[in-house]
Amino acid sequence: MPNDTVVEISNVWKIFGARADAALEAVKTRGLSKAEVLAEFNAVVGVADVSLKVNRGEIFCIMGLSGSGKSTLVRHFNRLLEPTAGKIEIEGTDVMALGTAALQKFRNEKIGMVFQNFALMPHRSVLDNVAMPLEIRKVPKNERMRQAAAILDIVELGAWGAKFAHELSGGMQQRVGLARALAANPDVLLMDEPFSALDPLIRRQLQDEFIRLSKILKKTTIFITHDLDEAVRIGDRIAIMRDGKMVQMGTAEQIVMEPADEYVAEFVAGISRLKVVHAHAVMQPLAEYIAKTGGVSADAPRVDAGENLSTLITLAIDDENPIVVQEDGKDAGAITRADLLRCVIEGTEMS
Repeated sequence: MPNDTVVEISNVWKIFGARADAALEAVKTRGLSKAEVLAEFNAVVGVADVSLKVNRGEIFCIMGLSGSGKSTLVRHFNRLLEPTAGKIEIEGTDVMALGTAALQKFRNEKIGMVFQNFALMPHRSVLDNVAMPLEIRKVPKNERMRQAAAILDIVELGAWGAKFAHELSGGMQQRVGLARALAANPDVLLMDEPFSALDPLIRRQLQDEFIRLSKILKKTTIFITHDLDEAVRIGDRIAIMRDGKMVQMGTAEQIVMEPADEYVAEFVAGISRLKVVHAHAVMQPLAEYIAKTGGVSADAPRVDAGENLSTLITLAIDDENPIVVQEDGKDAGAITRADLLRCVIEGTEMS
């Protein structure tokens, strides 16, 4: 496993049913569909031959509609569900090879998990809830309380340590759940639709909070969501699932600009391109532009290749010159008003 790869799963299958192994063999040898597997074996294909890698410090969003297999998949990383077939590696450890005791230790030390359900212990204070993973690890009480208090400060709930869960709002309870997952300083965070039960305003505030924490703590995170807007805001890369299969993986820009099929195109149709699409995806190569026009003005506005479409449009409103795009400090491309208009219209037509 390369040094920058923290999580790697290969050819993971999950088939639910008493005849799962026979069903898997039939899928591989006869190419049965999900519906045919159900009819012939009374088995359900939850995850179908999924492989992916997650890099260190990356927020990797897995999304899809209800029944797509995303929540089933995330439970394989720490073997809350046992795969029917496949390989799972985290930080070089073959998770499938771990016995019961080793697996429990691995979960407690290496993986933190945040569910949609806050799952806080009602009889424990907020501070005690956050300290639970450290208590399981048998960290002395004074030390675990110190560490739990420090994490509560990071999620801006330091003053609420003595309160109980029912005294907190839903958004605050979810922040406690996040703090508990972080308390053990795990290598990997698994987050299964953690904000989906919250009101839209609170949800957006928690997304902002999570983005802030991610920049501070740099945790490798696998984030499950059914909301593409949330995935685009949070994710470094996005994977879209359908019927247990991985349909497309890439950055938000790649998925919006180059959808793999009609399903993905429909999925991303409602996403605004303004913050997702960047200059490098819109520009004409500089040599190509110069060949057509003869050159670019020294007074033309210049932007980095990572500048977003919203900023480019603002520049084009104020300046008639084409926008020059720079890579590594050198002129690399040009964007005309027509290029910008074409990009916007294509996005509108998709929706």
